[in-house]
Amino acid sequence: MKKTTLLLLAGVMLMPRPASAGPSKEYLQLLAEMRMLEEQNAQMQQLFGSLQDALKAVSAKLDDQVSSNRKATADQTLAITNMGDTVRVLREKADDTNVRISTVSQEIQALRQALASQPPQGASSTQLPLSGTAPGAGDTTGASMPSAVAATPVPIGISPQRAFDSAFDDFSSGRYDTAIQGFQLFIQTFPTLPQAAIAQFNIGASYYNQGKWNEARDAFTQVTQKYPQDAETNAQAYFKLGQTYEQLKQPDLAKKAYETVAQKFPTSFQAAQANQALLRLNRK
Repeated sequence: MKKTTLLLLAGVMLMPRPASAGPSKEYLQLLAEMRMLEEQNAQMQQLFGSLQDALKAVSAKLDDQVSSNRKATADQTLAITNMGDTVRVLREKADDTNVRISTVSQEIQALRQALASQPPQGASSTQLPLSGTAPGAGDTTGASMPSAVAATPVPIGISPQRAFDSAFDDFSSGRYDTAIQGFQLFIQTFPTLPQAAIAQFNIGASYYNQGKWNEARDAFTQVTQKYPQDAETNAQAYFKLGQTYEQLKQPDLAKKAYETVAQKFPTSFQAAQANQALLRLNRK
C-alpha cells in the first residue's frame, strides 16, 4: 500500500501544469486523496501489527495448552503404572497369604490328627506293624504284604506336605525301604488327605522297583480298594498291577487288570498303554 501511494504521488508530481496558473483543482483533489490513502495505510499497518500480536498470543496459549496436556497425560500414565504395580504387589501378597493360610491349616489338621493318634497314658506306645491286604480276585498266591518296620509317628507340628515330600525325596533317590516307611507313616498320620492314595501307590512302586512282586501286588491292590474315588491314581495302580501280574507269570490276572484300566478309565494315558499290553498278551 505504501509503495502504491508513493507511485501515485510521483505521478501527480510529473503531471504537466500550466506555467502561469496555480495548483489546479484536480491536483489539489489528488493530494487530498493521497493523504487519505496514507492515513488508511497507517491504520492498516497498525491493524496488521495488532493482528500479529494477537496471533502470537494465541500461539503462546496453544503452546501452553499443549504442554499442559502433555504433562497431564504423562502424570496420568505414571499414576496408572503406579496403580498397576500396586495391584501386582497386593496380588502377590494375597497369594502369599493364601499359601500361608493353607500351610497353617494343614499344620493344624496335622496337629489334630497327631494328637488323636497318640496312645492314652499308661498304654504302650509301640505301634503295631502294618499288615497286608488280601490279593486281587483270582490271585492264588495268597502272599501278604510284609509287616512295616515299627517307627515313631510323624512329629507333631510337621505339615503333611513336608512329610510327603520327605518320603518322596527318598523314593526319587532310590532309597526305597526308607521311602516305604515314610509313606506308611504318612498314611497312618494323615489317612484322609488326598495324598494318601498317592503315598500308597508309591509304596507299590517302591516294591516294584525292588523286584518284590508279591509286595508290589498287594500295595497296588490296596490303592484300588482303599481309594476308589481317586480315578487318576487308580488308573495307574491297575496298570502297574497288570505289569506286576506279568512278572508273577499270571497273564490271565494281568489281562484282567489291563481290561479294568481300559473299561473304567478309557480317557486316561494308562488306558492306551493297557490296550497295547492286551494286544501283546493276546498274541502269545
